[in-house]
Amino acid sequence: EKPYACDRCDYRATRPADLKCHLKTHTVEKPYECDMCDYRASQLALLNSHKKTHTGEKPYTCGSCDYRTTQLGNLKTHTGKKHNGSDSCGYRAGKRRDSNIHLKTHNGDRPYACDSCDYRTMRLGHLDSHKKTHTGERPYACESCDYRAVRRNDLKVHVRIHTGEKPYACEICDYRAVTKCVLNKHMMTHTGE
Repeated sequence: EKPYACDRCDYRATRPADLKCHLKTHTVEKPYECDMCDYRASQLALLNSHKKTHTGEKPYTCGSCDYRTTQLGNLKTHTGKKHNGSDSCGYRAGKRRDSNIHLKTHNGDRPYACDSCDYRTMRLGHLDSHKKTHTGERPYACESCDYRAVRRNDLKVHVRIHTGEKPYACEICDYRAVTKCVLNKHMMTHTGE
């Protein structure tokens, strides 16, 4: 539910802080200044993205060609025009290898098959984890409750429920998330997607 509504457009937010951040897009208030040129931004994340144009840093990499860019939006535009939108789902890889593996989800390349059902995957490790669903094996146990996991990483994420750890921080507001996936969904509240 998003109870906080912008009175200037149809944007809605789950928290007042997010709405406050969004309202800056309707004003000329641009408190963040670039120290290398006269660029000004309404949000710190926008300024940080702009600064990469001066340093040459291009963290967003296309998994289908050598294209690199400073902004995720530019990568989405590129993949939409050059590669029929293969990254249009919004996936962002930290490493080119991960981006290439992710692209297989779009082109249907899943070479590893389960011999007990019709499950197929692009990673051998995922197949090994999947096979445990047939045996019922859950080797990773939580020390705080009776939760058991098939994968070590699933247990690691689960433990954050007990510790309150939220390692993924939004660059635009004070929101923090348990997983990167949850943070990516939150970021859509800032972009209006």
